[in-house]
Amino acid sequence: MTNMPSGSRRYLALFFPYLPAERLVRTAPQPPDAPLVFVEKIRGALRIAHIDAAAQAAGLAVGMPLADARARVPELLTVAHDPIADHAWLDRLALGCNRYTPLVALDAPDGLILDIAGAEHLFGDEAGLVADAEMRLARLGMSVRHAFGPTADAARALARYQTRPAPDEAAAVRRLPVAALELAPEATTALVRAGLKSIGDLAGRPMANIAARFGGDATMALRRILGDAPSPLDPRIALPPTAVERRFAEPLGSTAHATKVLAELAAEAIEELGERGKGGRHFRATFFRSDGLARSIDVETGHPTRDAGLVMRLFAERMDSLTDPLDPGFGFDMIRLAVPRLDPLGATQLKLEGGEVRKSIEDGAMNELVDRMTTRLGRRRVQRLRAEDTHIPEQAQLALPAITAPPPMPWPAPQPGEPPARPFHLFDPPQPIEVIAEVPDGPPHRFRWRRAMHAVRRYEGPERIAAEWWRRRDNAGLTRDYYRVEDAQGRRFWLFRHGLYDEKPDPRWYIHGLFA
Repeated sequence: MTNMPSGSRRYLALFFPYLPAERLVRTAPQPPDAPLVFVEKIRGALRIAHIDAAAQAAGLAVGMPLADARARVPELLTVAHDPIADHAWLDRLALGCNRYTPLVALDAPDGLILDIAGAEHLFGDEAGLVADAEMRLARLGMSVRHAFGPTADAARALARYQTRPAPDEAAAVRRLPVAALELAPEATTALVRAGLKSIGDLAGRPMANIAARFGGDATMALRRILGDAPSPLDPRIALPPTAVERRFAEPLGSTAHATKVLAELAAEAIEELGERGKGGRHFRATFFRSDGLARSIDVETGHPTRDAGLVMRLFAERMDSLTDPLDPGFGFDMIRLAVPRLDPLGATQLKLEGGEVRKSIEDGAMNELVDRMTTRLGRRRVQRLRAEDTHIPEQAQLALPAITAPPPMPWPAPQPGEPPARPFHLFDPPQPIEVIAEVPDGPPHRFRWRRAMHAVRRYEGPERIAAEWWRRRDNAGLTRDYYRVEDAQGRRFWLFRHGLYDEKPDPRWYIHGLFA
């Protein structure tokens, strides 16, 4: 028999037995006046996926066919199961629980696991911490069962498979049914039929015998719940390298006041970054409301910075562009500023002759403009082109978010007096056209595009571009012959024949771009 370890880690598991129903009731105009169940279609039949407390009291259970449930409770209310909405609500609860510890993991679909080692002293002890959590969750209308444990798996099993907390966690784990291992139904049934009904019964047997008879999953699950094997926690938010926070005895009821506190936290974080010789690239402000909910706002910069003023300007831009404004509700009782991403940022010194002063100012102004536009519009809407080492036109550049793109490389400058070799606008993909041209590989004389006929007055080409055979497994690919053409109205196009006649009997023509 194996005793529970007395390690330094402590875990708190929170289990929400009626999460879907309480999420729905929270947003409903009035609470339901009959038992409520959530149904989903399984193998062509509607079955119960979740229930509320009233439905459970009426004898309904998860997995029951809806027809049988209606026969037992005719006034039953049914709602389609929405796992996406449930996960989003669980994610909001996890963000709110970050007030207790930054290490909060989702135990989907209806639970959370918190690593509270070293955090319980902020609330007196473990009992004070869980009392505060239950108080805030009750304000949100959430029913919760909790349990502590030296491992994440032990705390989770105790929260889900016992009705009340036990003072002796090791003994309580051994009293749990083997269903707490959450094995496949066939394996659980086999364990019960073999007379192994509890974790203690199974723990008294040699592991080799258990593995031989019931499989390796059973032994691994048993070792994890007993603490003999690691049960790692996957936090919802990775622990940031730098974070500062402020707690308030009286909640802040004004967003403007909260913004002032955020500016003070930004100054503290920047000072800490300076001591470490780092600059921040990603800043996350989390506003914890007194009702248990929280709201996070993120801003990024294209280059590491220790400019608190810039960081606050970006937060102001972000807050102004929120479609759902920051709502203090009953007030913020805690604000945290984290810096999840750091990059080296050493001290800089300008040249004595001052030649780099103007360039440094211009680069800084451009970087700040990119940061502010990205913060307001979104990283996908502000992009920067990066040159690629390829001669295929549509692959010669990549559009990357400007805030994360590497420093721009110099583009090849056109020769003075020569027209541009590439058009200003490329079609993606190239658009097919009908062309009258000399056979086999002559230039185009006339082409039809978008129901309009264009007579070619001038042309230049061909510029032959072969396929990148070294990147293709079959060494195949068609050659392109590009022409810069001008029609009778002076409009300029970039056309190409896709394939030579010895590669394809009937090569097609395409328009790939337009010159300005």
